[in-house]
Amino acid sequence: MTTPGKLVEGAPLAPLTTFEVGGPAHFLTSCSDAGELRQALTWARCRSLKVFLLGGGSNTLVADEGFDGLVIQLTDRHLELRRNGEEVLLEAGAGLPWDDLVARAVTEGLAGVEALSGIPGLTGAAPIQNIGAYGQELSETLESVEVMELASGEVSALPAAACELGYRSSVFKTRLAGSFAVTALTLRLRPEGAGAVRYQDLAERLGVDRGRGHAPSPREVRAAVLEIRREKAMLLDRDDPNRRSAGSFFLNPTLPSELAEEVRRRVAELRGEEAAGSMPAFPAGPGRTKLSAAWLIEAAGFHKGYRLGGAGLSTRHVLALVNRGGASARDLLTLAGRIRRRVREAFGVELQ
Repeated sequence: MTTPGKLVEGAPLAPLTTFEVGGPAHFLTSCSDAGELRQALTWARCRSLKVFLLGGGSNTLVADEGFDGLVIQLTDRHLELRRNGEEVLLEAGAGLPWDDLVARAVTEGLAGVEALSGIPGLTGAAPIQNIGAYGQELSETLESVEVMELASGEVSALPAAACELGYRSSVFKTRLAGSFAVTALTLRLRPEGAGAVRYQDLAERLGVDRGRGHAPSPREVRAAVLEIRREKAMLLDRDDPNRRSAGSFFLNPTLPSELAEEVRRRVAELRGEEAAGSMPAFPAGPGRTKLSAAWLIEAAGFHKGYRLGGAGLSTRHVLALVNRGGASARDLLTLAGRIRRRVREAFGVELQ
């Protein structure tokens, strides 16, 4: 079996992640097309090596001991526009930085992904967790994904419905986890559509009422989102002391509405009626309510800039765990565990 090109043994993984922690990979390679990926998978299988697909490293915490297998990076960055009457199909390779895709869409006057501006990582990871921000999700525009089955090397196209997209979830994180590599995706976008404004802070930044009055363009929404994310240290910036982070570490919990009311009662008991009245809660489908993980974390006693050894919370956003310098993966996991435990003990909510 031919050895994959660009194969590196003992490659450091910390520089390839935004946390900048973790040990080395036994082997590391990059693949620019289906043929190279198939070759790498076959090589690993013949040696009984585990395989890990690493994207932009913005949602990955590498263990301190590293990864005893083959780490593969997909580098296909193609981006193709196909106009179809009142809709436009935008196809992108898995190795394209996600924000490059958004920037191109907005430059072309296309609506559908503008509120997803500034999300770090690569395009191939977008459908795996159905990325979303400011009320907009990938599921709204995803047409299909191209995937390769890791066991067979077979390439196929899956329609969006087959991806079973949910809140930061997909079939690739559940029943098909570890079975496929996403190699490309296709989005269906709207030419000359208005930008999405569904969150109050975004509406205030743009000077519009949500759903009423002036409809900002995708370009205006993108600019506002990037501005807000920069203020919260949620953009990759080498000069930002909060930069060694994976962004929001915890998901906003979605609970049965009766349990959400129980959380509110607990808040009232612990913090008073005024605090309970200010607890953010949003409808999330029939009988379901979404709570704010950031609010619960602060209510449990954590604050921006909180530190535990080399790990800590961002000075601008409590949802972001950061490597303050010299942190290990164990340090970050210890901090995450402490936060989960306090929120669970205080409010009965299990953060994910």
